[in-house]
Amino acid sequence: MNMQKIYFDNAATTSLDPQVLEAMMPYLTEKFGNPSSIYSYGRETRLGIESARKTVAKILHAHSAEIFFTSGGTESSNTAITASVRDLGCKHIITSPLEHHATLHTVESLQKRGEAKLSFLKVMPNGHIDMEDLERLLAESDEKCLVTLMHANNEIGNITDIHAVGNLCKLHGAIFHSDTVQTVGHFPFDLRNTPVHFVTGASHKFHGPKGVGLLYINENVKILPYINGGSQERNMRAGTENTYGVVGFARALELATEHYEKDSAYIKSLKLYMHDQLKKHIKSISFNGDPFGNSLYTILSVSFPKTEKSEMILFNLDINHICASGGSACTSGVEQGSHVIRAINSNPNQVTVRFSFSKNNTKEEIDTVVNKLQEFI
Repeated sequence: MNMQKIYFDNAATTSLDPQVLEAMMPYLTEKFGNPSSIYSYGRETRLGIESARKTVAKILHAHSAEIFFTSGGTESSNTAITASVRDLGCKHIITSPLEHHATLHTVESLQKRGEAKLSFLKVMPNGHIDMEDLERLLAESDEKCLVTLMHANNEIGNITDIHAVGNLCKLHGAIFHSDTVQTVGHFPFDLRNTPVHFVTGASHKFHGPKGVGLLYINENVKILPYINGGSQERNMRAGTENTYGVVGFARALELATEHYEKDSAYIKSLKLYMHDQLKKHIKSISFNGDPFGNSLYTILSVSFPKTEKSEMILFNLDINHICASGGSACTSGVEQGSHVIRAINSNPNQVTVRFSFSKNNTKEEIDTVVNKLQEFI
């Protein structure tokens, strides 16, 4: 049975753009030299990496020297958070319970080892963080703080005003790290005019390859490497570079930026359409977060009333070749549900599904999914 898959889990990962693959191919075939070698084969791949760095820096309005390539968002966040504590003297970490596990598990491990104190911000029922609580925690702290808050939430799509957070941090001499994995490649960035010390990216969230990420380190910040053993990435990350990944990252970011206006408007219209169709055809559902306020145009988080039928909802979607997730892909198959949904909406009588869209989705696909959901529920 060759049924067409409907893929509504783009916040987990996206398909590789054929143009990105094309840019990567030479580095998977004839341009295979080690970028650290001195002969021409190595110089060629080194050039590929450095030109990718320039491209990324230009798009994000940063300096080339502030852009570091990593294995993904997880490594980038681990690096920034750990360095803030060990190298920058932050002894108090302020974060929110809604962060990605790459952040939460890192701050919890630093706390467990006694390296830093940990405070969690209050979160409002609409999924936004309580800025007054942040201000209070910063003002009351007698130690240097690291504030780590994601730019857009990967499960409910809420967007945090990173300029407002950054300015508060500046006022209190705090270091600010933002997990921007869901927004790099989805929004224009002007890092030169954003008060942030570290941001992160992962190319597989915007039609680039998996296994390659970005860490922006503001030029005024000096940290030590997280991974030791070589002088790659200007002594900041040891290990032979993922050359074709890096080249793919830059190409994917170029394409995402080039088509941002058109793609974002189209994807936003899909989100709105699905919201309206669900409301029209399925009763007593609710939407999590702030879907049409400060929110990512790619994500719609829906809660259905819990019944014997709806508890099987993801399973039934899967059988019908429809890909969606219960919260985030990173915790799929884990029964305890989503820590994000629990923190904002502790209603146990609901089943939550995250639908996330890309430029490749269509309204017809949404109609099909809404029809199927009516059958299940």
